[in-house]
Amino acid sequence: MKYIKDYKDGDRVFDIYFCKFKSSAVTKNGKSYDNVILQDKTGTIDAKIWDPNNPGIADFDACDYIEVYGDVTSFNGALQVNVKRVRLCQEGEYNEGEYMPVSKKNIEEMYAELLKIIGSIENTYLKQLLEAFFVKDTAFVQAFKKSSAAKTVHHGFIGGLLEHTLSVTKLCDYYCIAYPILKRDLLLTAAICHDMGKIREISAFPVNDYTDEGQFLGHIVMGSEMISEKVREIPGFPPMLAMELKHCILSHHGELEFGSPKKPAIIEAVALTYADNTDAKMETFTELLESTQETGWLGFNRFFESNLRGSVI
Repeated sequence: MKYIKDYKDGDRVFDIYFCKFKSSAVTKNGKSYDNVILQDKTGTIDAKIWDPNNPGIADFDACDYIEVYGDVTSFNGALQVNVKRVRLCQEGEYNEGEYMPVSKKNIEEMYAELLKIIGSIENTYLKQLLEAFFVKDTAFVQAFKKSSAAKTVHHGFIGGLLEHTLSVTKLCDYYCIAYPILKRDLLLTAAICHDMGKIREISAFPVNDYTDEGQFLGHIVMGSEMISEKVREIPGFPPMLAMELKHCILSHHGELEFGSPKKPAIIEAVALTYADNTDAKMETFTELLESTQETGWLGFNRFFESNLRGSVI
């Protein structure tokens, strides 16, 4: 099969893909069409079905595997597929392993690196807390390895949560060297735990969508609750240490309008906020550049609030 990452403007599409999303819409002129997101293990691509009533368009829905015939076009700097025909595929026609996006990095190697960092934590209470999640809780460990870090924005793939967490933790470890005033054990524990609520906020693949709990509470609040649950099981856990740790998690988006219930009030919370934002934006820009064949100016991007430019070789 031809992978989504290899498509360029003008290519013909004729292969089987996973339908990640489908919705109906209407143009300004009142004409019905369908918005579709096609997916394979290398990523996703937007697709449009401009004539959904065409007999060549089979009846299908999200989470179906479909054979697509169409053309790749470029719109606002991003590729999309103009779908002409669709056939619903049956089990046995496809290998599911070809369709779920996964981290380019080795998941077990990343997890071993994370465990090594946990092993370097000196504070006995924080170390017990981390081991309670990342060593002893096998269900948590398996979910953490497989979870994405987001639905679409960044690290939206299997192993994405682990990859993002490890990157943020390593940035924080560097901060501790550059700024010795930081409490390393507190900051690194907060970095490792900052997005753990996402294993409950976002469902596993192939759905990779917000759960009811995620919609109502969000990963920041759920992460703080998860910390509270484990802290109660550790005798003598210092109340102030628990509050500082939970504050780092509750404030790690930095601003109230970005979903944080609190703004950073301690230096470790500030450091975590910038580490999280740095990795999220670098990965988002990286994924943007990898998803387009365009060079030069790419158009306005809502996430960066800027007209972005790709590398010109």
